[in-house]
Amino acid sequence: MPRDNLSRDVIIVGGGPAGLTAGIYTSRARLSSLLIERGLIGGQIANAEWVENFPGFPEGISGIDLGQRLHDQATRFGLETIFAEVTGLELQDDRRVVKTTEGDFIARAVILAGGSSRQKLGIPGEEEFTGKGVSYCATCDAAFFQDQSVAVVGGGNAAITEALHLAKGSSKVTVVHRRDQLRATKILQEKAFAEPKIEFAWDSVAERIEGKDFVQGLRLRNVKTGQTSDLEVAGVFVSIGFRPDTDYLKGLLPLDEIGQIITNEKMETEVAGVFAAGDIRRNSGRQAITAAGDGATAAIYADKYLT
Repeated sequence: MPRDNLSRDVIIVGGGPAGLTAGIYTSRARLSSLLIERGLIGGQIANAEWVENFPGFPEGISGIDLGQRLHDQATRFGLETIFAEVTGLELQDDRRVVKTTEGDFIARAVILAGGSSRQKLGIPGEEEFTGKGVSYCATCDAAFFQDQSVAVVGGGNAAITEALHLAKGSSKVTVVHRRDQLRATKILQEKAFAEPKIEFAWDSVAERIEGKDFVQGLRLRNVKTGQTSDLEVAGVFVSIGFRPDTDYLKGLLPLDEIGQIITNEKMETEVAGVFAAGDIRRNSGRQAITAAGDGATAAIYADKYLT
């Protein structure tokens, strides 16, 4: 792994489908390319037990395997990878300095593909019981809740995917959703409604997570009636959306009201030589395949910028 600050042509921040696809394209263009990832190769897709909608895999593929295949493909063309957290970005004439926990790295162009992190509920007990019954990843933690009752907070694709995964081992899964219908795609809804272990707490929000050493219950409030109720669970899985990982870019790049990077159709930001791709940018499709398309587009126009 590289640990020097020699200048590369391109630095790619984030090892999800957007960053990895960008790495395939920049490396094939014979641009010296360094990818920086702080966690798992594959990004959020690595948490997906099974991906059924990525073209080319008619039987589906695990998220971890998909991410690894993309990385192997990029590495074959010469992409370098380092595991570190990006803490800042500096612009120095025609150089872009990416500051990380492993030192500073220099490039002529940067593709920001750092994706998003799970949003938190912000309710009492959430921080206290994180790792003690509160989780943000069913794929990671489902094994700890075999034959126990759990709750999933959320109603989108990610939440229903989590609920379906948990239903394989947990005794009961209660999906807590603030509306009276799910936002998930119809095929996921059909699977969830057909699963006998999954129940629904409609028009409800989580108000408090309760327990002693570990989670023992969840206080709910009905948004229509105002009535509260207690749900006995051993685990609470939070899946209410994502927030872009752009805190270190505030004041440097134009961001929208929730912190997503504003780009044009070429994935260009207002700063020359800085591109953004995937879930980190405004109007992202928030799918692995659209992220991959963003990454390819960013790489193509980064190459044009450099040449």
